[in-house]
Amino acid sequence: MIEQTRDLVRVREMVSSAGMMTEGIEWPAACYLLAYDGDEAIGVVGVEAKIDAALIRSLYVKESMRRRRIGAALVAAARKAAHTRGAAHLYLLTKDAGDYFARLGFEPVEVSRVMSAMTGAPQIEHYLAHPEQCACEAGYHLDISGDGVIER
Repeated sequence: MIEQTRDLVRVREMVSSAGMMTEGIEWPAACYLLAYDGDEAIGVVGVEAKIDAALIRSLYVKESMRRRRIGAALVAAARKAAHTRGAAHLYLLTKDAGDYFARLGFEPVEVSRVMSAMTGAPQIEHYLAHPEQCACEAGYHLDISGDGVIER
């Protein structure tokens, strides 16, 4: 089961345990989704939305629960959350999961495109303040403008 949460303590614990940046997770415009196995949180993903674009951040699934499509389900839920917030474009930055996101339909883009599209989002602002930390990141984009469109 995947559901949106405001339990930022749990989100911070999971993101921190994965060694990912926790700065900015309390941003009011951010949305966090948790995947559960019973009552146990086993995965997390964040969505930082702006007017017509959103950024996926902090995708993490507990090691023991991987290879069960939980990550893909979290990305699908993040995609829906971004679209319902008005985003037509979904971006992300990653150091080592580019192949994974490519399998989910994301296409590589210049990091500068992600930074430009998502200026103001906490993760991007962090990287603008600390460009040396962004040097290893790769940018990805997914057009979600057709999500939810009913075709005849």
